[in-house]
Amino acid sequence: MSATAALIFLPFVLPICLWVAWSDMKFMRIPNLANYALALVWLVLGLFLVPLADWAWGIALGLAVLVVGFLANLTRLVGAGDAKFAAAMAPFFLGTPWNVVYILFASCLLGAFAAHRTMRAMGAFRSATPDWASWTDAKFPMGLALAGALALSLIGRAAGIGA
Repeated sequence: MSATAALIFLPFVLPICLWVAWSDMKFMRIPNLANYALALVWLVLGLFLVPLADWAWGIALGLAVLVVGFLANLTRLVGAGDAKFAAAMAPFFLGTPWNVVYILFASCLLGAFAAHRTMRAMGAFRSATPDWASWTDAKFPMGLALAGALALSLIGRAAGIGA
């Protein structure tokens, strides 16, 4: 994906990432509408911003991630919303070297986990957001890490960093 394409995707993708991160923190749910919106950004804008073959491969990659995500959900490794969001965001990583994807996801997961646990421990933050389900749920809101990884990936590409 070119820096120009990433820059054009950003104003459409970033609000969805913020929505997903907030929703997963507050409700421990990623809305299907957010997944549909992100997929629609790829389906519509991607058709004009990336070569047709890459656009089609992006759809194929999203479907493959959806299958793997649902299998992971069946074994309770990830939530269904996480699996669907990962599938919707997969096309945006097309062409990114796997080692970069792994490092980005690992970094975002560790950073999001540390940030979530730190905020959860801060009385002032918790009192400002007392109804957020992720403060008391034993599970981690993976949407926070996934959304962060997608946002950072597109920002990096728009800045000319990465593949």
